[in-house]
Amino acid sequence: MQSKNIQEETKRRRTFAIISHPDAGKTTLTEKFLLYSGQLSEAGSVKAKKGGKSARSDWMAMEQDRGISIASTVLQFEYQSNIINLLDTPGHRDFSEDTYRVLAAVDAAIMVLDAAKGIEAQTLKLFEVCKARNMPILTFINKWDRPSLDPLELMDQIEDAIGVQTTPITWPVGPGGEFEGVINRNTDQFIRFTRTSRGATAAPEEPIAVDLAVDEGEHFNRAAEEVMLLDEIGATHDEELFLAGETSPMFFGSALTNFGVRHLLDAVVNLAPAPTSREGENGSVRKIDDQFSAFVFKVQANMDPSHRDRVAFMRINSGHFERGMQVTHQRLNKPFSTKFATSMFGSERDTVDEGYPGDVLGLVNANDLRIGDTLYAGEAITFPPIPRFEPELFWSARPTDVSKTKQFRKGLNQLDEEGVVQVLRDLDAPTASPVLGAVGQMQFEVFSHRLEHEFGAKVEMNPTSWVVARRTNEETANKIRELRGTRVLGSLDGTLFALFDSTGRLIRTTNDNPEWVLERVVETAG
Repeated sequence: MQSKNIQEETKRRRTFAIISHPDAGKTTLTEKFLLYSGQLSEAGSVKAKKGGKSARSDWMAMEQDRGISIASTVLQFEYQSNIINLLDTPGHRDFSEDTYRVLAAVDAAIMVLDAAKGIEAQTLKLFEVCKARNMPILTFINKWDRPSLDPLELMDQIEDAIGVQTTPITWPVGPGGEFEGVINRNTDQFIRFTRTSRGATAAPEEPIAVDLAVDEGEHFNRAAEEVMLLDEIGATHDEELFLAGETSPMFFGSALTNFGVRHLLDAVVNLAPAPTSREGENGSVRKIDDQFSAFVFKVQANMDPSHRDRVAFMRINSGHFERGMQVTHQRLNKPFSTKFATSMFGSERDTVDEGYPGDVLGLVNANDLRIGDTLYAGEAITFPPIPRFEPELFWSARPTDVSKTKQFRKGLNQLDEEGVVQVLRDLDAPTASPVLGAVGQMQFEVFSHRLEHEFGAKVEMNPTSWVVARRTNEETANKIRELRGTRVLGSLDGTLFALFDSTGRLIRTTNDNPEWVLERVVETAG
Protein backbone atom coordinates (compact mmCIF):
# COMPACT_ATOMS: atom_id res chain seq x y z
CA MET A 1 0.00 0.00 0.00
CA GLN A 2 2.84 2.34 0.88
CA SER A 3 4.55 1.64 -2.47
CA LYS A 4 1.33 2.40 -4.37
CA ASN A 5 0.90 5.68 -2.50
CA ILE A 6 4.50 6.72 -3.30
CA GLN A 7 3.94 6.01 -6.99
CA GLU A 8 0.68 7.96 -7.04
CA GLU A 9 2.20 10.95 -5.22
CA THR A 10 5.26 10.91 -7.46
CA LYS A 11 3.07 11.08 -10.58
CA ARG A 12 1.72 14.40 -9.23
CA ARG A 13 5.21 15.95 -9.00
CA ARG A 14 6.87 18.17 -11.59
CA THR A 15 10.35 19.42 -10.75
CA PHE A 16 11.91 21.77 -13.25
CA ALA A 17 14.21 24.74 -13.68
CA ILE A 18 13.92 27.87 -15.79
CA ILE A 19 17.11 28.77 -17.67
CA SER A 20 17.95 31.75 -19.85
CA HIS A 21 20.40 34.44 -20.79
CA PRO A 22 20.22 37.49 -18.50
CA ASP A 23 17.24 39.77 -19.20
CA ALA A 24 15.36 37.22 -21.29
CA GLY A 25 12.50 37.36 -18.77
CA LYS A 26 13.11 34.25 -16.70
CA THR A 27 12.27 35.69 -13.29
CA THR A 28 9.23 37.54 -14.68
CA LEU A 29 7.95 34.25 -16.06
CA THR A 30 8.47 32.61 -12.68
CA GLU A 31 6.40 35.34 -11.07
CA LYS A 32 3.59 34.87 -13.60
CA PHE A 33 3.51 31.11 -12.96
CA LEU A 34 2.75 31.96 -9.36
CA LEU A 35 -0.01 34.32 -10.51
CA TYR A 36 -1.66 31.69 -12.71
CA SER A 37 -1.37 29.01 -10.04
CA GLY A 38 -3.31 31.19 -7.62
CA GLN A 39 -0.34 31.77 -5.31
CA LEU A 40 -0.48 35.52 -5.96
CA SER A 41 -3.48 37.76 -6.44
CA GLU A 42 -1.24 40.31 -8.12
CA ALA A 43 2.16 39.75 -9.68
CA GLY A 44 5.26 41.72 -8.66
CA SER A 45 7.98 42.74 -11.02
CA VAL A 46 11.70 42.14 -11.19
CA LYS A 47 12.38 45.88 -11.05
CA ALA A 48 9.61 47.09 -8.78
CA LYS A 49 8.92 50.81 -8.50
CA LYS A 50 9.14 52.45 -5.10
CA GLY A 51 6.42 50.98 -2.92
CA GLY A 52 5.75 48.21 -5.46
CA LYS A 53 6.08 44.47 -5.07
CA SER A 54 9.29 42.66 -5.95
CA ALA A 55 9.39 39.24 -7.55
CA ARG A 56 9.04 36.45 -4.97
CA SER A 57 11.97 34.55 -6.40
CA ASP A 58 14.31 37.55 -6.02
CA TRP A 59 14.34 37.88 -2.25
CA MET A 60 17.91 39.14 -1.68
CA ALA A 61 18.37 42.92 -1.23
CA MET A 62 21.06 42.87 -3.93
CA GLU A 63 18.68 41.14 -6.34
CA GLN A 64 15.96 43.68 -5.75
CA ASP A 65 18.39 46.59 -6.05
CA ARG A 66 19.99 45.38 -9.29
CA GLY A 67 17.03 43.69 -10.93
CA ILE A 68 18.92 40.44 -11.52
CA SER A 69 18.85 36.96 -9.99
CA ILE A 70 21.96 36.21 -7.94
CA ALA A 71 20.99 32.96 -6.25
CA SER A 72 18.73 30.12 -7.30
CA THR A 73 15.35 30.02 -5.60
CA VAL A 74 12.98 27.16 -4.78
CA LEU A 75 9.23 27.70 -5.09
CA GLN A 76 6.86 24.85 -4.26
CA PHE A 77 3.16 25.26 -5.03
CA GLU A 78 0.09 23.37 -6.26
CA TYR A 79 -1.42 23.68 -9.73
CA GLN A 80 -4.25 21.54 -11.12
CA SER A 81 -3.82 19.00 -8.28
CA ASN A 82 -0.12 18.69 -9.11
CA ILE A 83 2.79 19.65 -6.86
CA ILE A 84 5.16 21.97 -8.68
CA ASN A 85 8.78 22.32 -7.56
CA LEU A 86 10.03 25.30 -9.56
CA LEU A 87 13.66 26.35 -9.37
CA ASP A 88 14.43 29.83 -10.66
CA THR A 89 18.09 30.16 -11.61
CA PRO A 90 20.50 33.07 -12.08
CA GLY A 91 20.96 33.92 -15.74
CA HIS A 92 24.23 35.82 -15.37
CA ARG A 93 27.35 33.90 -16.39
CA ASP A 94 29.12 34.76 -13.10
CA PHE A 95 26.59 32.60 -11.23
CA SER A 96 26.67 29.65 -13.62
CA GLU A 97 27.88 27.27 -10.94
CA ASP A 98 24.70 27.84 -8.90
CA THR A 99 22.62 27.11 -11.99
CA TYR A 100 24.60 23.94 -12.72
CA ARG A 101 23.89 22.66 -9.22
CA VAL A 102 20.18 23.28 -9.72
CA LEU A 103 20.17 21.39 -13.03
CA ALA A 104 21.40 18.32 -11.17
CA ALA A 105 18.22 18.42 -9.07
CA VAL A 106 15.49 18.75 -11.73
CA ASP A 107 13.76 16.48 -14.24
CA ALA A 108 13.11 19.06 -16.97
CA ALA A 109 13.86 22.65 -17.91
CA ILE A 110 12.15 25.59 -19.58
CA MET A 111 14.47 27.50 -21.90
CA VAL A 112 13.40 31.15 -22.13
CA LEU A 113 14.53 33.07 -25.22
CA ASP A 114 14.21 36.75 -26.02
CA ALA A 115 12.14 36.94 -29.22
CA ALA A 116 14.39 39.65 -30.63
CA LYS A 117 17.67 37.87 -29.86
CA GLY A 118 17.06 34.12 -30.02
CA ILE A 119 19.82 31.84 -28.73
CA GLU A 120 22.42 33.76 -26.70
CA ALA A 121 25.75 32.64 -25.26
CA GLN A 122 24.70 31.81 -21.71
CA THR A 123 21.53 30.05 -22.87
CA LEU A 124 23.62 27.90 -25.18
CA LYS A 125 26.02 26.96 -22.38
CA LEU A 126 23.18 25.96 -20.05
CA PHE A 127 21.43 24.05 -22.80
CA GLU A 128 24.58 22.01 -23.35
CA VAL A 129 24.49 20.97 -19.70
CA CYS A 130 20.86 19.89 -20.07
CA LYS A 131 21.65 18.09 -23.31
CA ALA A 132 24.51 16.16 -21.69
CA ARG A 133 21.96 14.79 -19.23
CA ASN A 134 19.31 14.09 -21.92
CA MET A 135 17.03 16.43 -20.03
CA PRO A 136 13.67 17.28 -21.66
CA ILE A 137 13.44 20.99 -22.49
CA LEU A 138 10.44 23.16 -23.25
CA THR A 139 11.15 26.38 -25.18
CA PHE A 140 9.35 29.65 -24.46
CA ILE A 141 9.81 32.52 -26.91
CA ASN A 142 9.30 35.53 -24.68
CA LYS A 143 8.68 39.24 -25.30
CA TRP A 144 6.44 38.76 -28.35
CA ASP A 145 4.78 42.02 -27.37
CA ARG A 146 7.91 43.74 -28.74
CA PRO A 147 9.62 43.73 -32.16
CA SER A 148 11.08 40.29 -32.77
CA LEU A 149 12.67 37.89 -35.21
CA ASP A 150 10.43 35.93 -37.58
CA PRO A 151 9.09 32.80 -35.79
CA LEU A 152 10.23 30.44 -38.57
CA GLU A 153 13.66 32.09 -38.46
CA LEU A 154 13.76 31.48 -34.71
CA MET A 155 13.03 27.81 -35.25
CA ASP A 156 15.89 27.51 -37.75
CA GLN A 157 18.28 29.40 -35.46
CA ILE A 158 17.54 27.14 -32.51
CA GLU A 159 17.98 23.96 -34.54
CA ASP A 160 21.24 25.24 -36.06
CA ALA A 161 22.62 26.34 -32.66
CA ILE A 162 21.68 23.39 -30.47
CA GLY A 163 20.79 20.60 -32.87
CA VAL A 164 17.32 20.08 -31.43
CA GLN A 165 14.17 20.29 -33.50
CA THR A 166 11.49 22.59 -32.08
CA THR A 167 7.88 21.44 -32.28
CA PRO A 168 5.59 24.46 -31.73
CA ILE A 169 2.52 23.79 -29.61
CA THR A 170 1.36 27.40 -29.84
CA TRP A 171 2.01 29.73 -32.78
CA PRO A 172 1.87 33.55 -32.65
CA VAL A 173 -0.83 35.51 -34.42
CA GLY A 174 0.72 38.80 -35.36
CA PRO A 175 4.43 39.71 -35.63
CA GLY A 176 6.43 40.80 -32.59
CA GLY A 177 4.96 44.01 -31.24
CA GLU A 178 1.52 43.29 -32.76
CA PHE A 179 0.68 40.22 -30.73
CA GLU A 180 -3.01 39.29 -30.99
CA GLY A 181 -2.89 35.79 -29.56
CA VAL A 182 -1.82 32.27 -30.47
CA ILE A 183 -3.07 29.30 -32.42
CA ASN A 184 -2.99 26.22 -30.20
CA ARG A 185 -2.09 23.34 -32.51
CA ASN A 186 -3.25 20.73 -29.98
CA THR A 187 -6.76 22.12 -29.64
CA ASP A 188 -7.16 23.78 -33.09
CA GLN A 189 -8.15 27.02 -31.38
CA PHE A 190 -7.22 30.65 -31.83
CA ILE A 191 -6.74 32.16 -28.38
CA ARG A 192 -7.28 35.92 -28.47
CA PHE A 193 -5.53 37.74 -25.64
CA THR A 194 -6.46 40.97 -23.93
CA ARG A 195 -3.79 43.07 -22.28
CA THR A 196 -4.23 43.83 -18.55
CA SER A 197 -2.90 46.83 -16.65
CA ARG A 198 0.84 46.32 -16.02
CA GLY A 199 0.32 42.57 -16.42
CA ALA A 200 -0.53 42.38 -12.72
CA THR A 201 -3.52 40.08 -13.22
CA ALA A 202 -4.23 37.09 -15.45
CA ALA A 203 -4.88 38.04 -19.07
CA PRO A 204 -8.43 37.36 -20.33
CA GLU A 205 -8.46 34.69 -23.04
CA GLU A 206 -11.11 34.17 -25.73
CA PRO A 207 -10.88 30.76 -27.48
CA ILE A 208 -12.25 30.51 -31.01
CA ALA A 209 -12.22 27.37 -33.16
CA VAL A 210 -9.69 27.84 -35.97
CA ASP A 211 -12.24 27.04 -38.70
CA LEU A 212 -14.53 29.74 -37.29
CA ALA A 213 -11.81 32.40 -37.12
CA VAL A 214 -11.46 33.04 -40.86
CA ASP A 215 -12.57 36.66 -40.44
CA GLU A 216 -9.91 37.50 -37.85
CA GLY A 217 -7.80 39.39 -40.36
CA GLU A 218 -4.46 39.31 -42.13
CA HIS A 219 -2.36 38.35 -39.12
CA PHE A 220 -4.52 35.33 -38.37
CA ASN A 221 -4.57 34.18 -41.99
CA ARG A 222 -0.78 34.33 -42.21
CA ALA A 223 -0.40 32.44 -38.91
CA ALA A 224 -2.85 29.77 -40.13
CA GLU A 225 -0.79 29.29 -43.31
CA GLU A 226 2.39 28.94 -41.24
CA VAL A 227 0.71 26.33 -39.02
CA MET A 228 -0.16 24.33 -42.17
CA LEU A 229 3.51 24.54 -43.15
CA LEU A 230 4.53 23.20 -39.73
CA ASP A 231 2.22 20.24 -40.29
CA GLU A 232 3.76 19.59 -43.71
CA ILE A 233 7.38 19.60 -42.44
CA GLY A 234 6.53 17.31 -39.51
CA ALA A 235 7.25 19.83 -36.72
CA THR A 236 4.81 18.01 -34.47
CA HIS A 237 5.23 17.04 -30.84
CA ASP A 238 6.44 13.49 -30.25
CA GLU A 239 6.48 12.44 -26.59
CA GLU A 240 9.23 9.85 -26.95
CA LEU A 241 11.58 12.21 -28.79
CA PHE A 242 10.85 15.02 -26.31
CA LEU A 243 11.57 12.86 -23.25
CA ALA A 244 14.82 11.76 -24.90
CA GLY A 245 15.85 15.42 -25.24
CA GLU A 246 15.81 15.29 -29.07
CA THR A 247 12.91 17.70 -29.65
CA SER A 248 11.59 20.69 -27.73
CA PRO A 249 7.93 21.78 -27.58
CA MET A 250 7.79 25.49 -28.37
CA PHE A 251 5.53 28.22 -27.03
CA PHE A 252 5.17 31.92 -27.81
CA GLY A 253 4.10 34.68 -25.47
CA SER A 254 4.96 37.61 -23.27
CA ALA A 255 5.60 37.02 -19.59
CA LEU A 256 5.33 40.75 -18.89
CA THR A 257 1.79 40.98 -20.26
CA ASN A 258 0.83 37.36 -19.38
CA PHE A 259 0.24 36.32 -22.99
CA GLY A 260 0.80 32.57 -23.35
CA VAL A 261 1.84 31.94 -19.75
CA ARG A 262 -1.05 29.65 -18.90
CA HIS A 263 -0.42 27.45 -21.93
CA LEU A 264 3.19 27.01 -20.89
CA LEU A 265 2.28 26.14 -17.30
CA ASP A 266 -0.29 23.63 -18.55
CA ALA A 267 2.41 22.09 -20.73
CA VAL A 268 4.68 21.61 -17.72
CA VAL A 269 1.96 19.53 -16.09
CA ASN A 270 0.92 17.65 -19.23
CA LEU A 271 4.25 17.15 -21.00
CA ALA A 272 7.12 17.36 -18.49
CA PRO A 273 8.03 14.00 -16.90
CA ALA A 274 7.32 13.02 -13.33
CA PRO A 275 10.34 11.88 -11.27
CA THR A 276 11.80 8.48 -12.13
CA SER A 277 14.54 6.22 -10.81
CA ARG A 278 17.90 7.88 -10.11
CA GLU A 279 21.32 6.35 -10.63
CA GLY A 280 23.87 6.36 -7.86
CA GLU A 281 27.59 5.82 -8.15
CA ASN A 282 28.94 2.43 -9.19
CA GLY A 283 25.86 1.59 -11.24
CA SER A 284 23.40 1.42 -8.34
CA VAL A 285 19.81 2.54 -8.93
CA ARG A 286 17.23 3.96 -6.52
CA LYS A 287 13.65 3.36 -7.69
CA ILE A 288 11.05 5.91 -6.63
CA ASP A 289 9.29 3.42 -4.33
CA ASP A 290 12.50 2.23 -2.67
CA GLN A 291 13.38 3.51 0.79
CA PHE A 292 14.03 7.21 1.25
CA SER A 293 17.01 8.85 -0.40
CA ALA A 294 17.93 12.43 -1.26
CA PHE A 295 20.89 14.63 -2.06
CA VAL A 296 21.81 18.19 -1.11
CA PHE A 297 22.33 20.54 -4.07
CA LYS A 298 22.25 23.95 -2.39
CA VAL A 299 23.04 25.58 0.95
CA GLN A 300 21.85 29.08 1.85
CA ALA A 301 22.32 31.11 5.04
CA ASN A 302 20.50 34.16 6.30
CA MET A 303 17.39 33.77 4.18
CA ASP A 304 15.48 34.94 7.23
CA PRO A 305 17.31 38.01 8.60
CA SER A 306 15.51 37.71 11.93
CA HIS A 307 16.79 34.20 12.55
CA ARG A 308 20.14 34.12 10.73
CA ASP A 309 19.79 30.41 10.14
CA ARG A 310 21.16 28.05 7.52
CA VAL A 311 19.08 25.98 5.09
CA ALA A 312 20.28 22.94 3.18
CA PHE A 313 18.11 22.16 0.11
CA MET A 314 17.59 18.50 -0.67
CA ARG A 315 15.96 16.85 -3.67
CA ILE A 316 14.10 13.67 -2.71
CA ASN A 317 14.95 10.85 -5.11
CA SER A 318 13.05 7.93 -3.62
CA GLY A 319 10.69 6.81 -0.90
CA HIS A 320 8.43 8.58 1.56
CA PHE A 321 9.98 11.31 3.65
CA GLU A 322 8.54 12.00 7.12
CA ARG A 323 9.71 14.91 9.22
CA GLY A 324 11.76 13.69 12.16
CA MET A 325 12.77 10.40 10.55
CA GLN A 326 16.27 9.15 11.25
CA VAL A 327 18.38 8.70 8.14
CA THR A 328 22.05 8.12 7.40
CA HIS A 329 24.40 10.93 6.39
CA GLN A 330 26.51 9.11 3.78
CA ARG A 331 29.65 11.30 3.85
CA LEU A 332 29.96 11.20 7.64
CA ASN A 333 28.48 7.70 7.95
CA LYS A 334 26.38 8.63 10.94
CA PRO A 335 22.69 9.05 11.85
CA PHE A 336 21.01 12.31 10.91
CA SER A 337 17.77 13.82 12.26
CA THR A 338 15.38 15.63 9.89
CA LYS A 339 13.06 17.25 12.44
CA PHE A 340 13.44 20.78 11.03
CA ALA A 341 12.12 20.21 7.50
CA THR A 342 10.36 22.96 5.53
CA SER A 343 8.75 23.56 2.17
CA MET A 344 10.14 26.65 0.42
CA PHE A 345 8.49 29.55 -1.32
CA GLY A 346 11.33 31.97 -2.06
CA SER A 347 12.49 33.19 1.34
CA GLU A 348 9.23 32.05 2.96
CA ARG A 349 8.94 28.63 4.52
CA ASP A 350 6.41 26.33 6.17
CA THR A 351 7.03 23.27 8.31
CA VAL A 352 6.40 20.18 6.22
CA ASP A 353 5.49 16.75 7.58
CA GLU A 354 6.18 14.62 4.52
CA GLY A 355 7.59 14.59 1.02
CA TYR A 356 7.86 12.38 -2.05
CA PRO A 357 10.25 11.89 -4.98
CA GLY A 358 10.76 15.14 -6.85
CA ASP A 359 10.05 17.36 -3.85
CA VAL A 360 12.65 19.93 -2.90
CA LEU A 361 12.66 20.57 0.85
CA GLY A 362 14.78 22.68 3.14
CA LEU A 363 16.52 21.30 6.23
CA VAL A 364 17.01 24.13 8.72
CA ASN A 365 20.23 24.46 10.72
CA ALA A 366 21.57 21.19 9.33
CA ASN A 367 25.11 22.42 9.86
CA ASP A 368 26.82 19.16 8.93
CA LEU A 369 25.32 19.07 5.44
CA ARG A 370 27.37 20.15 2.44
CA ILE A 371 26.56 20.49 -1.26
CA GLY A 372 26.62 17.03 -2.81
CA ASP A 373 25.86 15.09 0.39
CA THR A 374 23.60 12.03 0.18
CA LEU A 375 20.97 11.13 2.80
CA TYR A 376 19.32 7.72 2.83
CA ALA A 377 17.35 5.15 4.80
CA GLY A 378 17.88 1.42 4.52
CA GLU A 379 20.33 0.24 1.88
CA ALA A 380 23.26 2.59 1.38
CA ILE A 381 23.60 4.68 -1.77
CA THR A 382 25.78 7.56 -2.91
CA PHE A 383 24.59 9.92 -5.63
CA PRO A 384 27.11 11.41 -8.08
CA PRO A 385 28.96 14.55 -6.97
CA ILE A 386 27.74 18.00 -7.99
CA PRO A 387 29.99 19.51 -10.72
CA ARG A 388 32.23 22.44 -9.78
CA PHE A 389 33.69 25.13 -11.97
CA GLU A 390 37.29 25.88 -12.61
CA PRO A 391 37.99 29.33 -11.11
CA GLU A 392 39.09 31.97 -13.60
CA LEU A 393 39.71 34.88 -11.20
CA PHE A 394 41.70 34.77 -7.94
CA TRP A 395 41.47 37.53 -5.32
CA SER A 396 42.63 37.81 -1.73
CA ALA A 397 40.35 38.93 1.10
CA ARG A 398 40.92 40.25 4.60
CA PRO A 399 38.77 42.11 7.15
CA THR A 400 39.32 45.87 7.22
CA ASP A 401 38.81 45.78 11.00
CA VAL A 402 40.89 43.11 12.76
CA SER A 403 38.39 43.11 15.65
CA LYS A 404 35.92 41.59 13.18
CA THR A 405 38.17 38.62 12.37
CA LYS A 406 35.82 36.15 14.06
CA GLN A 407 32.82 37.41 12.02
CA PHE A 408 34.99 37.37 8.90
CA ARG A 409 35.97 33.73 9.37
CA LYS A 410 32.39 32.69 10.15
CA GLY A 411 31.10 34.39 7.01
CA LEU A 412 33.99 33.03 4.97
CA ASN A 413 33.18 29.45 5.95
CA GLN A 414 29.47 29.90 5.34
CA LEU A 415 29.81 31.49 1.91
CA ASP A 416 32.35 28.84 0.96
CA GLU A 417 29.87 26.12 1.91
CA GLU A 418 27.20 27.85 -0.17
CA GLY A 419 29.49 27.96 -3.18
CA VAL A 420 29.26 31.75 -3.52
CA VAL A 421 33.01 31.61 -4.21
CA GLN A 422 35.61 28.90 -3.82
CA VAL A 423 37.76 29.62 -0.78
CA LEU A 424 41.33 28.34 -0.95
CA ARG A 425 43.41 28.38 2.23
CA ASP A 426 47.07 27.91 3.11
CA LEU A 427 46.87 24.70 5.14
CA ASP A 428 50.26 25.41 6.71
CA ALA A 429 49.28 28.95 7.74
CA PRO A 430 45.60 28.94 8.76
CA THR A 431 45.61 32.64 9.70
CA ALA A 432 46.92 33.80 6.31
CA SER A 433 44.54 35.68 4.02
CA PRO A 434 42.56 33.21 1.92
CA VAL A 435 42.47 33.26 -1.86
CA LEU A 436 39.01 33.37 -3.41
CA GLY A 437 38.33 31.67 -6.73
CA ALA A 438 35.45 32.75 -8.95
CA VAL A 439 34.11 32.54 -12.48
CA GLY A 440 33.31 36.25 -12.69
CA GLN A 441 33.75 39.59 -10.96
CA MET A 442 30.18 39.77 -9.72
CA GLN A 443 30.75 36.78 -7.43
CA PHE A 444 33.31 38.85 -5.52
CA GLU A 445 30.80 41.70 -5.23
CA VAL A 446 28.20 39.36 -3.77
CA PHE A 447 30.78 37.89 -1.40
CA SER A 448 31.86 41.32 -0.14
CA HIS A 449 28.28 42.60 0.19
CA ARG A 450 27.06 39.58 2.12
CA LEU A 451 30.06 39.51 4.46
CA GLU A 452 29.46 43.13 5.39
CA HIS A 453 25.66 43.09 5.64
CA GLU A 454 25.00 39.59 6.95
CA PHE A 455 28.08 38.95 9.08
CA GLY A 456 29.18 42.47 10.00
CA ALA A 457 32.66 42.08 8.51
CA LYS A 458 33.67 44.64 5.91
CA VAL A 459 36.45 43.29 3.71
CA GLU A 460 39.28 44.54 1.55
CA MET A 461 39.73 42.54 -1.65
CA ASN A 462 42.56 42.64 -4.15
CA PRO A 463 43.50 40.70 -7.26
CA THR A 464 46.35 38.20 -6.93
CA SER A 465 48.99 37.08 -9.42
CA TRP A 466 47.37 33.65 -9.84
CA VAL A 467 45.66 32.94 -13.16
CA VAL A 468 44.96 29.21 -13.24
CA ALA A 469 44.44 26.33 -10.78
CA ARG A 470 44.71 22.56 -11.02
CA ARG A 471 43.63 19.88 -8.59
CA THR A 472 46.54 17.89 -7.21
CA ASN A 473 47.60 15.42 -4.50
CA GLU A 474 50.02 15.61 -1.59
CA GLU A 475 52.94 14.02 -3.46
CA THR A 476 52.73 16.45 -6.37
CA ALA A 477 51.97 19.37 -4.04
CA ASN A 478 55.29 18.87 -2.24
CA LYS A 479 57.10 19.16 -5.58
CA ILE A 480 55.00 22.13 -6.71
CA ARG A 481 55.97 24.05 -3.58
CA GLU A 482 59.59 24.04 -4.76
CA LEU A 483 58.80 25.84 -8.02
CA ARG A 484 58.73 29.57 -8.67
CA GLY A 485 55.44 31.20 -9.60
CA THR A 486 53.32 28.57 -7.86
CA ARG A 487 51.43 28.07 -4.63
CA VAL A 488 49.55 25.18 -3.07
CA LEU A 489 46.26 25.87 -1.27
CA GLY A 490 43.45 23.68 0.05
CA SER A 491 39.66 23.83 -0.11
CA LEU A 492 37.19 23.25 2.70
CA ASP A 493 36.93 19.53 1.94
CA GLY A 494 40.72 19.10 1.97
CA THR A 495 41.21 19.04 -1.80
CA LEU A 496 44.62 20.47 -2.78
CA PHE A 497 44.97 22.99 -5.61
CA ALA A 498 48.16 24.08 -7.35
CA LEU A 499 47.98 27.73 -8.44
CA PHE A 500 50.14 29.10 -11.26
CA ASP A 501 50.96 32.71 -12.16
CA SER A 502 50.72 32.01 -15.90
CA THR A 503 49.24 29.41 -18.21
CA GLY A 504 52.69 29.12 -19.80
CA ARG A 505 54.19 28.01 -16.50
CA LEU A 506 51.43 25.43 -16.08
CA ILE A 507 52.04 24.07 -19.59
CA ARG A 508 55.80 23.84 -19.05
CA THR A 509 55.33 22.14 -15.67
CA THR A 510 52.91 19.62 -17.15
CA ASN A 511 55.12 18.88 -20.15
CA ASP A 512 58.26 18.49 -18.02
CA ASN A 513 56.53 16.33 -15.41
CA PRO A 514 53.82 14.23 -17.09
CA GLU A 515 53.63 11.92 -14.06
CA TRP A 516 52.54 14.75 -11.73
CA VAL A 517 48.84 14.97 -10.79
CA LEU A 518 47.49 18.27 -12.19
CA GLU A 519 43.83 17.71 -12.99
CA ARG A 520 41.21 20.08 -14.33
CA VAL A 521 38.05 20.59 -12.33
CA VAL A 522 35.01 18.66 -13.56
CA GLU A 523 33.33 21.57 -15.36
CA THR A 524 34.59 24.75 -16.96
CA ALA A 525 32.72 27.99 -17.49
CA GLY A 526 33.94 28.86 -20.94
